[in-house]
Amino acid sequence: MKEIKLSKLDQSVFYEKLDTGLEVYFIPYENKANYTMHYVTKFGSTNTTFCPIGTKKMIIVPNGSAHFLEHKMFEQEDGLDPFTFASKSGTSSNASTSYKITRYYFEGSNNFKDNLDYLLTYVHSPYFTDENVEKEKGIIAEEINQYDDEIEWILDEELRKSIFEKDPTRIDIAGTVESISGITKELLYQTYETYYQPSNMILLISGAFDKEEALEIIRKNKALNQATTNKEIKEEKVKEKESVYRKEYTFNFQVVNPKVAYGIKIPVKNIKDRYRFNLYVGMMLNILFGLSSKFRERMKKEELMTSFYNERDYVGDYLVINFYADSKNASRLVDEIKRELENGEITEEEVERLKKVWISSEVVMIDNISITLDNILDDIITYGHVIENKIDLYRSLNKKELDETRRKIDFTNDCVVYVKPKKS
Repeated sequence: MKEIKLSKLDQSVFYEKLDTGLEVYFIPYENKANYTMHYVTKFGSTNTTFCPIGTKKMIIVPNGSAHFLEHKMFEQEDGLDPFTFASKSGTSSNASTSYKITRYYFEGSNNFKDNLDYLLTYVHSPYFTDENVEKEKGIIAEEINQYDDEIEWILDEELRKSIFEKDPTRIDIAGTVESISGITKELLYQTYETYYQPSNMILLISGAFDKEEALEIIRKNKALNQATTNKEIKEEKVKEKESVYRKEYTFNFQVVNPKVAYGIKIPVKNIKDRYRFNLYVGMMLNILFGLSSKFRERMKKEELMTSFYNERDYVGDYLVINFYADSKNASRLVDEIKRELENGEITEEEVERLKKVWISSEVVMIDNISITLDNILDDIITYGHVIENKIDLYRSLNKKELDETRRKIDFTNDCVVYVKPKKS
């Protein structure tokens, strides 16, 4: 296996690509008693238009298909589901779907060999029937309906709909009650055969385990070796325009305090080093709007906000920055955020201080097997490889480059969503 040494962190990642096309990443620890293993397919809610394996025609699957498929993978023909299998040994199993991936995982401190073999086996043993697909529609419809009363969920969805015109990210991961009604057994099998090829999947294991023993289990797994693999996946990506879809949107909801979501859409197609660019954007947001920032202190004094936080994420060829807040004067708060983004002062001392905090945090996090696995997975999915020299990259950041990066961003490519209390 190829050893990838994480510089300055005294930890290594071991990598191997098997004949099946499966990419394996091992992160073994000597001082741990537990492990976590994640089997990931590069198939999420945004993979909606593709050519099924064995066909020549593009199809568009209903929104929510990836999430629906994840649910159905837990139903096995022999009746033994992963939850029951894991509970017998005092370990745990679950799964999740995001915009970009679907993952299945086991965690525990014992039964490593059996859990790994079972994980590979059940993920490569789909069992869909007309009856269990119809039954699942009702279950997922209830799950979707539960979010109708979650204002944070709705606010985020409306912000995504304001930022994007066509990108599937604008649609909720679970889809809608209407969209999932169009899912069939045949469609699930087509989707599964296309995206659940080992050559489109990643296996990551972190914690206490023997890497040679684990590799042997993987190589011998019958279901994995019999899976269709190394077939080209043909997809059609939507062409998303650079400008936001709608600049402003307001809706009423049963809330006590008005809420606001503010988004900025940054094209990054021509950015060569997206990781470094993301670091500088994160540094800017942390210094200007972090917990100890002057902005927060001033906004609280002026009673312009109660809750306040921001997020950022890469979506295709865009880096999206989102702000969320409770505010009695939301439009004024948005104006203050805009002013801070354009003119807020960032000092050399603040840059150097934050670099030390990030380096210290990286050293602490490397001891957590779950966080480390998630960070490695995020590197692979977002940037295409493990970033092995993060400490050195943090140290190389400087105020001059930060200022240059900040000047290149068009903060006016933005949108805002307001939530006003319903009148009784």
